[in-house]
Amino acid sequence: MDTTSPTSVLLATTNEVLLDDLLRLAAAASITPLVEPDLFGLRRSWHSCSLVVVGRDLAEPLAGFQPPHRSGVVVVGSTRDGDDLYRCAFDIGADAVYRLPVEESALAGKLADVLDGTARAALTLAFVGGCGGAGATTLAAAVALFGNRRGFRTMLIDGDPLGGGIELALGIERDPGDRWPNLLNAAGRVSAAALRSALPAVDGLSVLSWDQSDVTVLPPDTMSSVIGAAQRSSDLVVLDLPRRADPSVEEGFIRANATLLVVPCDVRSVAAAKRLSGPLRTVAGDLRVVARESRPGLSAADVSSHLSLPLATKLGTDRTLPAAMDQGNFVPPPRSSLGRAATAVLDLFDLLEPVVA
Repeated sequence: MDTTSPTSVLLATTNEVLLDDLLRLAAAASITPLVEPDLFGLRRSWHSCSLVVVGRDLAEPLAGFQPPHRSGVVVVGSTRDGDDLYRCAFDIGADAVYRLPVEESALAGKLADVLDGTARAALTLAFVGGCGGAGATTLAAAVALFGNRRGFRTMLIDGDPLGGGIELALGIERDPGDRWPNLLNAAGRVSAAALRSALPAVDGLSVLSWDQSDVTVLPPDTMSSVIGAAQRSSDLVVLDLPRRADPSVEEGFIRANATLLVVPCDVRSVAAAKRLSGPLRTVAGDLRVVARESRPGLSAADVSSHLSLPLATKLGTDRTLPAAMDQGNFVPPPRSSLGRAATAVLDLFDLLEPVVA
């Protein structure tokens, strides 16, 4: 994962008195933390830092969203808090509980130790097109295929019910297994093993897509539970998400470590992507652009500059891809423009060896 200028500690609380205490301890450890003052910001930045310090006030509501399991989470309360403090910590998978002020020195030590680093959790990447036909679905599928080829336990999730079904391109539309409509009642903690075993697969790549039913909307709880199960059973989760804003789609962006906005290098596409990038910034914690080159057109650097987003990679044009996808024969060669772009994305996030045993 890209670790340029990392922020090592996330502090999340609505309690100003508690926040003052936490900021004082962070300063003593020579740490400049990321501060999130509400539940929305906490969920968006859940994967951003080595250590997540959650105030008692946010721990309980966070538990209701069943955050993806990760190491390096602690809950902080006061000596006046009862046993519910430990229940909240257990519900969000926290490693430890600290009661202030009596355990202030222990928390200070935890903050000082965090600069040594922490284990990396499973990676989730979201892909979305800056305009219609941008190629986000194609790139998402390629990244999932190439990640699977590297030996990662990978799951590709099609979050767009109106996108035609990513499984058609992979040639598995007739294969047995669950699709999104079979999971509409999924809520709470979905079994990670059961989900993986229920899905169709391509050479070990698990795929969750759509059938030909009339279902076009997912409940946010379903999206949250399914992505959570995917993250618990995978090294790499790839989300192909639509441009429309609804709570279930936002859930996908919130749960992703990074979002890649695919934008063709022409003026109209960049203008459309500009309108989308504003709302995306509020839900995507790490938003980057993939510039799809065209001739004549803008440069990739121009697209990045106009959108004020870091450039993840460039994507060329392959005239043979549409026919291959229509035939269910989507196997991009490593040296193709799509293969090189998918490889660049995986390398960008340091996916060099499996991260889940």
